[in-house]
Amino acid sequence: MAPSGPADPSRTPSEPAPRTSLSRLAELHGVAPAYSPSPDRTVAASDAALVAILASLGVDASTPDAVRAALAHHEAETADRLLPPTLVSWDGHAPAALAALPDGARLRVTTEQGETRASAEQLPPGVHALHATAPDGRTADVHLVAAPARLPAPPGRTYGLLVQLYSLLSRRSWGMGDLGDLAELTAWAGRALGAGFVQVNPLHAAVPGDPTDPSPYRPSSRRFPDPVHLRVEDIPEYPYAEDRDGLRTVLERAGQLRDSVLGKDALIDRDAVWDLKREALESVRAVPLGPGRRAAYADFLAEEGQALEDHATWCAFAEVHGSDWRSWPAGLRDPRSSETARARAELMDRVDFHSRLAWLTDAQLAAAQRSARDAGMTIGLVHDLAVGVHPDGADAWAQQEYFAAGMSVGAPPDAFNARGQDWGLPPWRPDRLAASGYAPYRRLLRALLRHAGALRIDHVMGLFRLWWIPQGQPPTEGSYVRYDAEAMLAILVLEASRAGALVIGEDLGTVEPGVRETLQERGVLGTSVLWFERDWDGDGMPLPLDHWRADCLATATTHDLPPTAARLTGEHVELRDRLGLLTRSLDEERAAAAADTREWLALLSRLGLLRGASGGAPATAEEAEIQAVHRFLLRTPAHMIGVWLPDAVGDRRPQNLPGTSDEYPNWRLPIADAEGRPVTLEELAASPRLHALIDVVRAESGLTGAPGSPPRRAP
Repeated sequence: MAPSGPADPSRTPSEPAPRTSLSRLAELHGVAPAYSPSPDRTVAASDAALVAILASLGVDASTPDAVRAALAHHEAETADRLLPPTLVSWDGHAPAALAALPDGARLRVTTEQGETRASAEQLPPGVHALHATAPDGRTADVHLVAAPARLPAPPGRTYGLLVQLYSLLSRRSWGMGDLGDLAELTAWAGRALGAGFVQVNPLHAAVPGDPTDPSPYRPSSRRFPDPVHLRVEDIPEYPYAEDRDGLRTVLERAGQLRDSVLGKDALIDRDAVWDLKREALESVRAVPLGPGRRAAYADFLAEEGQALEDHATWCAFAEVHGSDWRSWPAGLRDPRSSETARARAELMDRVDFHSRLAWLTDAQLAAAQRSARDAGMTIGLVHDLAVGVHPDGADAWAQQEYFAAGMSVGAPPDAFNARGQDWGLPPWRPDRLAASGYAPYRRLLRALLRHAGALRIDHVMGLFRLWWIPQGQPPTEGSYVRYDAEAMLAILVLEASRAGALVIGEDLGTVEPGVRETLQERGVLGTSVLWFERDWDGDGMPLPLDHWRADCLATATTHDLPPTAARLTGEHVELRDRLGLLTRSLDEERAAAAADTREWLALLSRLGLLRGASGGAPATAEEAEIQAVHRFLLRTPAHMIGVWLPDAVGDRRPQNLPGTSDEYPNWRLPIADAEGRPVTLEELAASPRLHALIDVVRAESGLTGAPGSPPRRAP
């Protein structure tokens, strides 16, 4: 449909044209009636999409009469409302909305700290309760988010490693990387390599299945980590488990599973790993907790409260009824029903089991962050927040009031994907979030930041708007829905500043004007990937060093992109051709990829960055080029430089290939060397190729210090 033109002048204001009225109603509720896939093109959202999205927000727009009634209701409600449900105070300044209150209006602020004040000026950081009374008797009770103006800058310039944890197997893991491996990695990277951080994939709890979806970006819960990441032998009760023969058998099977991945080209099998760990954890759980451990567990239960009880209840119900809560007996689909309460009581032993697993996993996450900081890392762990949750999972069940029924998040059609994308994730309702003072969002951030030096937010543009797609419709039949970005950012800055953590926003792809600037203003770092950094407003050539932004994490690649060796050799084109993913002929794709690589290598050569190996034996041409890429990254002004760990050993295979499912083993590949042989954590630590690259990184970054000593900055 073409964009709407001006209203028909023959109509009176009381009888607007249907499309004009529908568009106005949509805009009043934050739904965009049109979008721009490119600066020179505007596409109108279909009437059906607008009607469906409004319905998911509780607004009936199914007929012209319904639209008129909804507009009148919104106008009356707005006229009667004294204040919006959530306000933001930056750096102690009163929200601008308070200036619009009628003369003589009175305020009472009850702070998070328990104080009562008559002004909204100079409040301590927190989410406070504000009560306003107008002279005409109208009142308003709103949430007032008081946040620092911005997050502090990173503590000096640093570099770190990026890794998908499941892919990092040691000789002690059970077929996939675990939290014991993560603690080992941080200790080694901090002490021996001088790294300042390790960034991992989302460790959120997955939805169990047959098989389980291996993607860490479609979790059951973002609030709680997945116990599949536990290092069972590190649990304090493990040595005291009575079933030693059973545990010995489990360990033997775990060793066979690990060896099949490392030596026999098997894929990582998350379900097989979990089957073994669950069996062992049942035995470990039979060991009584000592008094101190029991007190710590009780504290964890009290701190996590209803959210943990809901999560553990969903896990217990899923064992009995399957993982799709929408197919459960009707009474159990409501987490607050009497049927749910009775079933929970009957399954309390299983609820406790899953609660305890959450506690154990949280403790090992804490241990991994302590390991990082003890090793001298200035940041430590960088956790990853997925953009949403699986519609079948625990969060979608427990927080139904906050999710838009019948909607899915995705991306609109653009120059790179004419069909758009549907990610299969239900979106949060912005109106319900605001009414609650963003309570579920606050709790989520607090949990993720508890054991993090930084938080990466996948698709950070979702704090501003998300593309909603009505269920059963293609991605083309959607529209953007806007969130209160000021409130979302204020809570993010508040919680991260309380945790003393940095925030990195993944802002790749289509970003509406002003978003990056707003994020930068609040101290949220961006993400810059070398191959995408070109002068798109000019000649399209590689972006010069002095044009790169400083407030970012700069990397050569990510989990969704080809490893650097594959890009340099063109192997990523051959892979996409084998899978039928090319949109042009193979020759055209090869030529375009080769031209892209030549332009970057020419720039690296002109800058004198393309040379032989750093000390030791000469590097291959490929190793020299990968080293040059990282020399370039380190010459940019970026505050953080990320080294994709598979790049350090010449891995060719992407961890995820967008546009594929069963055609490619997404999220199931161990880190491998240039020949495709899986490499253990122990082999990584001894790899000459890795150490040659890290020597380059440390020399270019100014980091000094002998291996084995805490890193320090050169003067």
